[in-house]
Amino acid sequence: MADTKTPQETITLTIDGQEVTVPKGTTLLQAAEVMGNRVPHYCYHPGLSAPAQCRLCLVEVEGAPKLQPSCVTAAQDGQVVHTESQKATAMRQGVLEFYLANHPLDCPICDQSGECKLQDYVHAEGRKHGRSREPKRVFGRDDFGGDVLFYGDRCVMCTRCVRFMNEKAQDPRLTVVERGNRSVIDTFFEEGLAGSPYAGNVVDICPVGALVSKDFLHKARAWDLDHTPSICPNCSQGCNIDLHVRDNRIQRLKPRANHEVNEFWMCDYGRHRYEWMNREDRLEIPTYKSGGEVRPADWGTVLKELSERLEDARPVQAVASPFASTEDLGALRRLVDALGGGDVVFRSPRAAEEIPLPGFEKLARRRDLAPNVRGAEIQGMERVGDDDGKGGLDDLSGHTGTLIVLGDELTDLGEDFGAQSSLFIYLGAHPTAGAHQADFHLPMTTFAEQEGTFINVEGRVQRFWPGVEATGAARPAWMILGALLNRIEGTEIPSVAADAFVATAGTTPELQGLSYADLGSRGAVINEPVALPGS
Repeated sequence: MADTKTPQETITLTIDGQEVTVPKGTTLLQAAEVMGNRVPHYCYHPGLSAPAQCRLCLVEVEGAPKLQPSCVTAAQDGQVVHTESQKATAMRQGVLEFYLANHPLDCPICDQSGECKLQDYVHAEGRKHGRSREPKRVFGRDDFGGDVLFYGDRCVMCTRCVRFMNEKAQDPRLTVVERGNRSVIDTFFEEGLAGSPYAGNVVDICPVGALVSKDFLHKARAWDLDHTPSICPNCSQGCNIDLHVRDNRIQRLKPRANHEVNEFWMCDYGRHRYEWMNREDRLEIPTYKSGGEVRPADWGTVLKELSERLEDARPVQAVASPFASTEDLGALRRLVDALGGGDVVFRSPRAAEEIPLPGFEKLARRRDLAPNVRGAEIQGMERVGDDDGKGGLDDLSGHTGTLIVLGDELTDLGEDFGAQSSLFIYLGAHPTAGAHQADFHLPMTTFAEQEGTFINVEGRVQRFWPGVEATGAARPAWMILGALLNRIEGTEIPSVAADAFVATAGTTPELQGLSYADLGSRGAVINEPVALPGS
């Protein structure tokens, strides 16, 4: 059937002497961004309405009687626009001077320093010296509840926070009180933002240091943080995030824009669950039992010993974790199949209900509180256990063949778990009493230390990258299991995550046809239609 989709109407205009073609309805600010020219702005945010109140994005349009707010002025065919004309820059300089009249000089102690738009704009084109002789206004600090502190002295009254709570959270807890130069953001109720599941986003969108996170307060300077694109591991929504890392420790999680998954936002549940990635009680070196004694060894020795013992240990049962990457799960599935086949089960904690973002309903804190439940399901793995991610493994307690556990910390099980198994292999990041009987402890990396993919509730395959260095001799599970498969079947050992993805796709119809490189930073949906819960 021929494609009958109507082509989108476009217009062409000139901005700062350069022609640019954009879809009809594009604003002047957006058109300038297309050509790489970012017009300074405060109140405008691409995910919110545009009130055109900060007056910082004014530009000169030939033929117009006065400067125009570029955030709400639609581009017209044949327009000639100047964002850097004398009139436009003089107006911005004047607006910035008004902002600085009351803004405190506390950049050395402000959490936003280093990523503050006021710093950037004033440095680029502000006045060299202030002219105000009046004392600055003082509002002080206010606890808005939850994780949010408000420094009224720093506020530039862009109202992004108010509009987010009204339009996206649809939970109007913030408003502007007083008028003129006495205006200040305040809460409607005594509890403020406490209990609002998406309130942390107001800190992300604040362009200055007026709204800050209590959790991150004075923890690190912005310029000390390395940013790594990743995927939130705390539910099956798969929000795109950045890991902010300093001294090989994750300091905070921030949402990364992806209009197909989470737009610009993330929930507070996911945002604040990152400390487990910094746990210091780690499995660092591979060990195995020989003659009743636990022996540390290098990977070559351990894998040789393990491959020899696997020849006689049958049948096979395995436990996987939905916190493991798709490549890890695929390698486990292939190993179990190579050993004659067997059941692979997984456990996932579940919430009582989903919590959607009303203004962008595609985003929700999902019931499954693990990132790769869908990845386990397409590998033919069966969910067991209760909503706490516990139970369901009673049948394995008396298993007498080979027992393989990947990623599940077995926190609800005692030291006698797996005692009946002729061979118990544990791949994990942290020591646990439930793996006390394991014949082999193989240290694996967390998702934050490796590259790979998760598959979210929608069936979208999304890549993540390593943000911190691996501990000790820990390796990705796909690499460990790939080396073991090499000794058993002679298959090639994957050296990079892309190779592991190809190997997994080769035995997984839902992934076939997807290119690891083409997934990019936005992901792609698997070959099987997946309905969102409740749709």
